[in-house]
Amino acid sequence: MLTIGEVCVRATKMLEARGISEPRNNAELLLLHVLGMERAALIRDWRDPFPQQHAAEWEALLARKAAGEPVQYLIGEQWFYGLPYQVTPAVLIPRPETELLVEAVLEAADKLWPEAAGSDACMPTVVDVGTGSGAIGVTLATLRPRWRVCASDLSPDALAVARTNAESHGAAARMTFVQGDLLGPFAQLRPGEHHDAPGSVAGLRIDVLVSNPPYIPAGDIAGLQPEVRDHEPRLALDGGDDGLTPYRRMAEQLLQLSSLPRIVGFELGMGQAEAVADLLRGIGAWREVRIIPDYAGIDRHVLAVE
Repeated sequence: MLTIGEVCVRATKMLEARGISEPRNNAELLLLHVLGMERAALIRDWRDPFPQQHAAEWEALLARKAAGEPVQYLIGEQWFYGLPYQVTPAVLIPRPETELLVEAVLEAADKLWPEAAGSDACMPTVVDVGTGSGAIGVTLATLRPRWRVCASDLSPDALAVARTNAESHGAAARMTFVQGDLLGPFAQLRPGEHHDAPGSVAGLRIDVLVSNPPYIPAGDIAGLQPEVRDHEPRLALDGGDDGLTPYRRMAEQLLQLSSLPRIVGFELGMGQAEAVADLLRGIGAWREVRIIPDYAGIDRHVLAVE
């Protein structure tokens, strides 16, 4: 009978032979999930026999991983900003670099709306456009309970995942979830228009706008890593011909809001930072528009602050 450690080593070698990136990490994550244990317990029980009652589930998940499915979808979870998030194939898997966007928004907003000063009515209204799993919006609502956070997405399936994550972190009661395309649901009504539907957010004053929209140029999707190309939702990847379509549309839609946000934070793709920064500079509403690099030194975020 194989030990847990031997099963892990064999799986690592098999995944490596199949060309799967980070084979050891993938094998360990699957083992932790199947055995229902923490990493410290895995080390502790390394030489224990592998429990045969889990063999069928283990073999099935390992085969799917070897075929290229993202391990996060297989185990149904990805950690983001120190919090566990449910993920399904309906949503993009949260990336570590997006945590830097959350940090930048928190830092800028805390200067404009100090938590220790003012009433709840003086706290900002934050909108997370294209929320997906809710990683950005739910994290902000969790870390700043006095903020009003609205999360929107074009996909109803993605919104269902975001709601689940908000509930698991105790933030659902303080959040609003809206289905719609980019800033469309938040545009102020034109003369003669009426929108009396419950939960309508037309004309909502947005103090902080944050978004990680699709930014991959359509022609580049075929060349993406297979785990991304074949399994993550294309709706969350395809940013149009040059990847900048969502940013251009949001720049136009900003002028349809009841007022311009005091903070705008966007995540973007490689080589897109200056173009997106120029879009915001062209509006001329913010004192500072700066570019923030990610952990690899790639210009990854643009932050505009009043």
